[in-house]
Amino acid sequence: MPRVKRGVQHVKRRKSLLEKTKGMMWGRKSKIKLARPAFLKAGVNAFRDRRNKKRIFRRLWQVKINAAVRPEGLSYSKFMDGLKKANIGLDRKVLASLAEHYPAVFQQIIKKIK
Repeated sequence: MPRVKRGVQHVKRRKSLLEKTKGMMWGRKSKIKLARPAFLKAGVNAFRDRRNKKRIFRRLWQVKINAAVRPEGLSYSKFMDGLKKANIGLDRKVLASLAEHYPAVFQQIIKKIK
């Protein structure tokens, strides 16, 4: 049975790993022993934070809506309750952008709720 040399695959795997860790700091961008765990951990963090991003944005939208309805004498929870009772099907993302960029339109929504 002939001898199998695996240098090509070895170099390709290392080169691929270093391309994925390009831009990292210190030895993680150039040393295989440091690059491999850095790459794996980066993947774990990315997976987790894709889910956390949804939570963070929802909290931000709630804060923006609350800040917009407070001067009208409403709280966030009463505003959202009024939306449901008035059958207004806008989600928090749209409401927050209306409150921030189109306050006149947002005022009309508040008037419908009151």
